[in-house]
Amino acid sequence: MNNKKKKVADAALKLFQEKGIQQTSVQDIIDSANISKGTFYNYFATKNDCIAEILEDLRYEASQRRIALQVGKDTKDRDVFIDQISLLYTLQEASNLHRLFEAILHSNEKDLKKLVLQHRVYDMEWLTFRVIEVFGEDTRDYAFEGVVLFTGMLQHLLFVKRITNNVYDLKQLIDVTLSYLEMILQTMKSSGVSLLNYSAINQLRTHINKRIIKIEEIFEFAQQLQEQHQFDEDQQDLFDAILTELKADRIRKPVLLPLLKPFQTSLDKTEIELQAHTFINLIWYYLQTK
Repeated sequence: MNNKKKKVADAALKLFQEKGIQQTSVQDIIDSANISKGTFYNYFATKNDCIAEILEDLRYEASQRRIALQVGKDTKDRDVFIDQISLLYTLQEASNLHRLFEAILHSNEKDLKKLVLQHRVYDMEWLTFRVIEVFGEDTRDYAFEGVVLFTGMLQHLLFVKRITNNVYDLKQLIDVTLSYLEMILQTMKSSGVSLLNYSAINQLRTHINKRIIKIEEIFEFAQQLQEQHQFDEDQQDLFDAILTELKADRIRKPVLLPLLKPFQTSLDKTEIELQAHTFINLIWYYLQTK
């Protein structure tokens, strides 16, 4: 999202949080951002399109920053995992994302409700994947249920702390709650009893009708990018490396993911900045299904 578009999105986000989604009109956003109606519709097709892009941009930022925290580190490093979870909650608080989610879920906007559910599923998928990495492959059958319990415990602990105005250290809360999760996982493994299994993630994803990105769509978009812009040597190297990984029989996520942000950043303030952002998002969504 370029700077001008982000300025409009930031103004819209503030209004959505203060007034509510249904009470905020496009004209309110135009007035707050001090832009023309034509400028708004040049960036967003509708108000809902504006909301969707805000949510997608926030999620993409969180994903990139989580990846950055893990680069070069042991995948089993518990402290890195704590830092990643802390980052997720800190970003959500900074953007008052919970308020926006609640406003959407209490609205009559079906597409936006679906988008919020997709956000929650993506976060749970990522947490499940990381729990298996950190606590071991033998937790796979119980990891998703563990994540459901972990997020519930953490969210309610945070809720009580805030309501009672108790000072708290977010990383300490996460650390202690992870210790609870470890004990729960051990109990599940020793008893062999669980209420949810790993396949429940796929069932949940199917239930909310998540959009499936096909690899052919990514390659077609890549061809359009190359036709629209003359890459410099560094951009071409990154672009070629990304496509090479995507064409491989087994996509190596640890190799591919660190290439995405540098490629996108290298095209900032070019005539294809927005298209590059879309290209990277397509890849990111595609990898969620792999």
